[in-house]
Amino acid sequence: MSVLVDNCQVVLSRLLADMGFEDAPLELLEITDDGVALPTHWPITANAVAVLAAVGLAAARLSQLRLGVANPVKVGTHHAGLTMANSSYLLVDGRPAKFRDPFTGFYAAANDRWVFLHGNFSHLRDGVLALLGVTSVEDVAAAVRKHDAFDLEAKGVAAGLCIAAVRTRSEWQAEAQCAALSSLPLIEMARAAGGEARQSTPRDKPLSGLRMLDISRVIAGPMCGRTFAEFGGETLLISGPGLPSIESLVIDTGFAKRSASLDLSKHEDRKRFEALIRDGDVFLDAYRPGSLARRGYGIAELTALRPGLVHVELDAFSRLGPWAHRRGYDSLVQATVGMCWDGTKAPENLPCQPLDYLTGYLCALAAILSIIRRIEHGGSWSSRLSLVRTAEWMWQTYDGLGAQESFPNERMRIEDARDGGLLHTYATDFGTVEALRSALQPSEWRWPAPPLPLGADAAVWLT
Repeated sequence: MSVLVDNCQVVLSRLLADMGFEDAPLELLEITDDGVALPTHWPITANAVAVLAAVGLAAARLSQLRLGVANPVKVGTHHAGLTMANSSYLLVDGRPAKFRDPFTGFYAAANDRWVFLHGNFSHLRDGVLALLGVTSVEDVAAAVRKHDAFDLEAKGVAAGLCIAAVRTRSEWQAEAQCAALSSLPLIEMARAAGGEARQSTPRDKPLSGLRMLDISRVIAGPMCGRTFAEFGGETLLISGPGLPSIESLVIDTGFAKRSASLDLSKHEDRKRFEALIRDGDVFLDAYRPGSLARRGYGIAELTALRPGLVHVELDAFSRLGPWAHRRGYDSLVQATVGMCWDGTKAPENLPCQPLDYLTGYLCALAAILSIIRRIEHGGSWSSRLSLVRTAEWMWQTYDGLGAQESFPNERMRIEDARDGGLLHTYATDFGTVEALRSALQPSEWRWPAPPLPLGADAAVWLT
């Protein structure tokens, strides 16, 4: 066994133990050392392999329970690393589709400090411009230099914007929010209420016949819904009218899903929404904390509508602490928790979005394990996860394994991924899409359905 595989096994073992997944069918697992893909000293590969393997093992265990058989789980270290930058390998009509507004990034502030501004959605970018008192993106850098980083962060948070003072790790550890996380496991999972599983007929996949209502946007939440569909579940993404989106991410996370639009301010749409909940199995809430609860769809109301529901909730900065309701995205959380800056040279984000992709797979793991526990013990099940808690898991991995000693200097090129057989091509409503193939399926496996534009389907279950 190589050192890399051994490190992956160490992280996986701890993850399975923390989840109470003692009966994981480890005899089905094969981890192959085919190198490191990510140009970083962070040991992200170990986290990626561990979470992918855990999802595969949970699906295998569920297959044993529902179908009486299970397929081998095979994970390669190189491909696992690439999945942490999945959208970087997406092409539409031959052109790279990944989007990041050039406004988004690090800016020098007063007193040799830095801030991170996130403006991938136009309303967030325009809000920051207004806060800074400028009308042009070209004027942002000069305006930021006049501000104290922490003062600008506080004003941004108060305005509901995405502004972070860039911190070193020691500065993050001194924050009350970091202390609040110390009491939280990576995945909070608990039996929430009574109820039984909906009667469904398994076919050829672990999740066949099971349904997920996917209430999420951007990357982490939608990746959970995509993974649920990957193992045969029916995933129905529900979006609201007028909500901004990033088309490349709709494509990247939309494979094998259906997509409908409902306006929860309208009585008829609420009735449709509640009908979906009553006939569903899993409810994924990846909106801001309390957003759906304020509309009457907190976990108590959801499990009353659907006893036996599996509820998975995801946010940026966790449910505890003074930052519990802050907006946040992967790159902004990285900047906050000391992943980007050592206090000396200019800060930079990691060469991938591991908080999004790791947390998305962890949400899928929570959903599948909850279904297993519902089969074994009955009841409704609730799980909570956050990007910032996943960041702490990455720090724990770094502390335990140390820095990655050998890694490439540059990210793998799209052309090399294509030549290596890592991309598959699909005809879609968006054009000809080339996308990184699944790291948990055989090389010949293909998504059963292409991604769809938001709101393309009716808000009904098919199976």
